Amino acid sequence: MNTLKKNLVLTGMMGSGKTTIGKSLSQKLNMHFADVDAVIEKKLGLSISEIFQQRGEKAFREEEEEETKKTIKKSNMIIALGGGAFVNEGIRHEIKKNSISVWLDLDIKMLYKRVKESKKRPLLKNSSEKELKKIYNERKKIYSLADFKIQCSSKNKEQIISEVLKIYEG
Repeated sequence: MNTLKKNLVLTGMMGSGKTTIGKSLSQKLNMHFADVDAVIEKKLGLSISEIFQQRGEKAFREEEEEETKKTIKKSNMIIALGGGAFVNEGIRHEIKKNSISVWLDLDIKMLYKRVKESKKRPLLKNSSEKELKKIYNERKKIYSLADFKIQCSSKNKEQIISEVLKIYEG
């Protein structure tokens, strides 16, 4: 029997719960957890916002691609992608090779409520619900390329975890 477990990759908009759900799943499945944004912050010693301010979005996206691909090559991982990572075709290609991808989808009103106060999300700094909706509408076509989608708006954390477990173990 193959003891290497496929990676489980969580994608979706910033604020959709990827990190929270991923951490819980890693404990339940006894797998390693990686939040790619946190990996980048630790590596560079800067917050995502600082990276955007000091180096620009292009430099951040290059770093994100490198670190995501490195993480995906490992096995037995639960990976929370940054909100824009799945947009990158190279990252999606690597995910398809040895991972199961799950899009955690949340309605705009709930997303906005979660992210509007955050200082950690440079693309949403001082932005409106309308601007968040624009980003969501641009990305949802790409998020829909994930292997599975969970509509999270009417579910609590435990229900979402349970659904992801069924997908992963099924």
